[in-house]
Amino acid sequence: MFTAFVMVKAAPRKIADIAQQIANMPSVAEVYSVTGDFDILVVLRLAEYEQLAEAVPEGLSQIEGILQTSTVLAFRRFSAKDLDAAWDIGVS
Repeated sequence: MFTAFVMVKAAPRKIADIAQQIANMPSVAEVYSVTGDFDILVVLRLAEYEQLAEAVPEGLSQIEGILQTSTVLAFRRFSAKDLDAAWDIGVS
């Protein structure tokens, strides 16, 4: 299992509709409207690398109103517990 993040630029008047369409797609775990250079952030949870092609160029990119996508793959997931342990130097 691996995680991919897809940043989406969308036609301004279609952002909510596009986000809902994306949320209903297979392998989509979460969808957020965001500020910045992109309009929507999509979190994909994929069992196999090949599913990425199905999810992005064959899926997301085909939705009318999507202007651009940028995909980032996660190396590792850190939980709050993991981060606390990493920064703990043993001083109380």
